[in-house]
Amino acid sequence: MPERAMIRAEAARLRALFEAEGAQVVETSILQPAEVLLDLYGEDIRGRAYVTSDALRGEQMLRPDFTVPVVQMHMAYGAAPARYTYAGEVFRRQEDDADRANEYLQVGYEVFDREAPAAADAEVFSRIAGALNGLNLRAATGDIGILMAAVEGLQTSAARKAALRRHIWRPRRFRALIDRYSGRTPVPPSREALLAAGDPFAAGAPEIGLRSRAEIEARIATLREDAATPSLSVKEVGLLDAILSVRETLPYALEHLRDIAVDMPAISRAVERLAARMEALSARGVDVALLDFEASYGRSSMEYYDGFVFGFYAEARPDLPPVATGGRYDALTRVLGQGAAIPAVGGVLRPGLMLELGGGE
Repeated sequence: MPERAMIRAEAARLRALFEAEGAQVVETSILQPAEVLLDLYGEDIRGRAYVTSDALRGEQMLRPDFTVPVVQMHMAYGAAPARYTYAGEVFRRQEDDADRANEYLQVGYEVFDREAPAAADAEVFSRIAGALNGLNLRAATGDIGILMAAVEGLQTSAARKAALRRHIWRPRRFRALIDRYSGRTPVPPSREALLAAGDPFAAGAPEIGLRSRAEIEARIATLREDAATPSLSVKEVGLLDAILSVRETLPYALEHLRDIAVDMPAISRAVERLAARMEALSARGVDVALLDFEASYGRSSMEYYDGFVFGFYAEARPDLPPVATGGRYDALTRVLGQGAAIPAVGGVLRPGLMLELGGGE
């Protein structure tokens, strides 16, 4: 691994490249309020972050990434359009692989722009790709927005759609829900027995645990409502599976998704956004005919992205994590802006990995 001073110098070089393109340099605190991150990601974030606390500020986390504090800063003080760049350490707990870094430098480029989202996607991707010039990397792309649109168009209850949206970033859980909602897998016996029972409190058993009687009754009512919801149709499940199986170069993927949209009109707008992005990428000199697209890409590692996603990988070094990643996070700006929102897209690079692979001249 390159020396720390070399990595810092490379980070400064990359940040200067983005600054020269008009990005404003920003700094964020290394300690971030845990409450915001827990609200966004739930308790799962504790398994990936270092948590500390003090009497005055409560729980805090060593910065797991820059995007959340940069979005908070922009939503509070920024004007649109805006471009930001930054460089600094991020911290990730590693409990399964001691060889993976738990602290590393990250350099980023973020764009907030209401007018031309497709052009902003292409701008961020091409800027990141340009900074990686000289490295032998494979670019992977995807679009979480297409799957989200497909879920929204399903003929099922709002509660089931909400559950599927919540688990888009957990592929195994998402698949389990699809199998259950379509009747492919049976209702668990414990739940079946609960639903078959009349009043679970009728026997006069003592009420123990943290949930109140009202909460338990509300949960049972929800389960009964779900049990009465008709199953997803074979056609809808087949179309979802068809979307998830798309893995081709971008022009062929677009053609395939347009064919699927004929039978699932709910994804039409998302597919046309993909078409506009492809045109914008081509206009910036990206060879889209060779650009890989995978409809499922980013679902296991990019929780706050809700549209375009991308990553750059060293195929000769499968032991390494992605050298750069990024994507669109419009919904995150709405959450952190307390209802106000602005289309936003960004990406980050790891200068340490770039140096390890021989870049940075």
